[in-house]
Amino acid sequence: MSQLFTSYHLPAPNGGITLPNRMVIAPMCQYSAIAGVANDWHLTHWTNLLNSGAAAFIIEATAVTENGRITPRCLGIWNDACEAAIQDRIARARALSPKAIVGIQLAHAGRKASSHIPSQSGASIAPSEPEGWQTVGPSDVPHLPHEHPPLALDKAGLELIKKAFATAAQRAQRAGVDFIELHGAHGYLLHQFLSPVANHRTDEYGGSLENRMRFPLEVVAAVRAVYDGVLGVRVSASDWVEGGFTPEETVVFANRLKESQISFMHVSSGGVAAAQKIPVGPSYQVPFAKIVKEETGIPTIAVGMITEPQQAEDIIASGQADLVAFARAFLYKPRWGWEAAAALGGQVEAVEQYWRCLPREHQKVFKELKIGGR
Repeated sequence: MSQLFTSYHLPAPNGGITLPNRMVIAPMCQYSAIAGVANDWHLTHWTNLLNSGAAAFIIEATAVTENGRITPRCLGIWNDACEAAIQDRIARARALSPKAIVGIQLAHAGRKASSHIPSQSGASIAPSEPEGWQTVGPSDVPHLPHEHPPLALDKAGLELIKKAFATAAQRAQRAGVDFIELHGAHGYLLHQFLSPVANHRTDEYGGSLENRMRFPLEVVAAVRAVYDGVLGVRVSASDWVEGGFTPEETVVFANRLKESQISFMHVSSGGVAAAQKIPVGPSYQVPFAKIVKEETGIPTIAVGMITEPQQAEDIIASGQADLVAFARAFLYKPRWGWEAAAALGGQVEAVEQYWRCLPREHQKVFKELKIGGR
C-alpha cells in the first residue's frame, strides 16, 4: 500500500482532524485581494485546488493587521469585511469540492511588509510613496540596507499584535476553516523575533534564544487560549547564514511549543537574511523536518522542491515526515494528486463531473467511481 495515501490524524484539544492522505497544499500568496478582501479570483483558485486530490489546502498568508500585509494586494482577516469575504468564498468553494479540509495561514510581515507585488519588482515601498506604510519589527533594522527602517515594537505594540493574532484566529474559525497555521518562517515577523539577524533587542525579547522565542511563544499561547482546534506553526529551521537561526534552535523552539499543545510543525527555511546561501535542490528542506520529527515527536510537514510521486512516497515511507506539502507543483498541475494516485496505486475523491475524465487504466484512482452515459 502507498504510504502517501494512508490517513493521518492531526491532534488538538478538540479532538483533531483525520486527513484521508498525506498530501497538503501549502499556502501560496496570490496578490489579488483589494483592501485585504478575498474576491472571485480566490474562489476560483480555492475551488480548483480543493479538487486536486490533496487531503488539505491551506489558504495563503493572511494578514492579521492591515500593516501586516506583505503587499497592498495581500489577503487579510483583520475586519468584518475580510472575514465575511473569506467565509463566503470558503462556503462556495466547498459546495463544489469533495469533503474539502481547509486551513488558513495567519501572518504578519513585520519589516518585510509594504512591498510591491512580485510582478512589479517586489521591492520595499517607503511610507512616503503611494500605497506604502510604516513597517514594524523587533528592531529598527531593515531587511536590506537601502530600505526604510521598521519601527521597533514597544510593549504596547507587541500586545496589540498578540491580540490581533488571537482575534484573527476567532475570525478564521467563524469563517469556516478547519485548522490554522501561524506563519513563523520566511523572514516575517515571528521569524524576525526568532532570528539574531533581525532581532537586535536588548530587553527580554532579544539576545538569548529564550528571549528571542518569547514573543512567538506568547503569540501561539494567545491563539491557543481562544482556539482549541488543530494549530500548527510554519518555521524556517535555518537562516542559511552564519549567526542566524539554526536547526538546533528550531528543536528547542518546537519543544517549547508543546506547552501550547501544538498540532504540527510545517518545516521550511530561509527568508530573513539577504546574505542567505541556500543549496536549492529536490527535497532540500526535508532533513529539517526529519530532525524536528525525531527530536520532538511533533507531527511534521515537509516542503521544498517535492515534485514527483515517488519522491513524496519515499519521504513518508522512510519516516522523514508525517505529511508532505506541495506548492507550485500543484499550480502547474492542479490534478497532481490524481497523477500521484495513478502512479502509486492510491485513491482520491473527486466531484462527479470529472469521473469520466481518466484513461481507462487509471479509473480506480477515484473512490467509488461510477461510470455513466452512453
